[in-house]
Amino acid sequence: MDPQQFVTQVCRALPDRIRSVVLFGSAAAGDFIAGVSRYDLLIVLDQLGIDELDALAPAIRDWHNAGNPLPLLFTPAQLASSADAFAIEFTEMQHDRRVLYGQDPIAGLSVNPAHARMQIERELKGKSLALRDQYVQAAGDQAAIARLLCDSLSSFLSLFRIALRLYQPHAPSRKLEAMQALAQHIPFDPQPFVTVEEIKERRRGLLRMDVRALYCAYWQSVEIVTSAIDRLLHTSE
Repeated sequence: MDPQQFVTQVCRALPDRIRSVVLFGSAAAGDFIAGVSRYDLLIVLDQLGIDELDALAPAIRDWHNAGNPLPLLFTPAQLASSADAFAIEFTEMQHDRRVLYGQDPIAGLSVNPAHARMQIERELKGKSLALRDQYVQAAGDQAAIARLLCDSLSSFLSLFRIALRLYQPHAPSRKLEAMQALAQHIPFDPQPFVTVEEIKERRRGLLRMDVRALYCAYWQSVEIVTSAIDRLLHTSE
C-alpha cells in the first residue's frame, strides 16, 4: 500500500475529521530505499477519541501489516503541546516533509532547540546502550549481528543528521551525506555505516566478511559521536 492509497482510506473512514496527513522521514528526505525503507506518516484530526480510533483501525492495521510504522496521531492542540516531547521528530519534519492531504500543521509549529538537544543526548546514549545489549544476544551469529546493525542504522543516521545541526545551521537531507558532514566536526570513521547501508540495500553480502569486526568499528564510531555530543552540550551549558 502506498501513502496516497492510505490517505484515501483514512479520509473515507473519517471524511470530516481529517485535517492533515504529512509524509516525513526518508521518503520525504530523498533517501528512501524501495523494499527496505518504510513510510512515516503524521495524521492530524479535529478530534481524537475512541470513535475515531475505531474508524481508523482497519486502515491503520492494513498499513502496519504492510510493514510501515504506525502513523503518529494528534489533534492540533496535542501537536502544539507535544513539541517538547517530540522535539527531534518535529525538527526533522520542519526540514523535510510532504503534505499529502489538507493543511501543513508543521509550518507554524515552534520547537525549542534546547528540547531537541536534550532529546538527542538521551536518544544517542539509549541507543548506544541498546546496541551493546543486543550484541550480547547475537554474539557468535554473523547473520544476527548483521541484522541488528541494519535495524539500527536508520535511527543512528537520523540522530547524526540532527547532531550535525549543533555544529552548522544546515544539514543535507540525505542521511549518509549528513553523516559524512558530521565526520568533519567529530573525528569518527563513517565507513562502517556505509558498509552496513550496502548490506541493508543488498549491494554487499556477508560471505567472507568479518561481521564481528564491522560491529566493533560501528559501535566505536557510535560511542565517539555520543561522547562528543555529550561534551559539546555540557560545555555549552
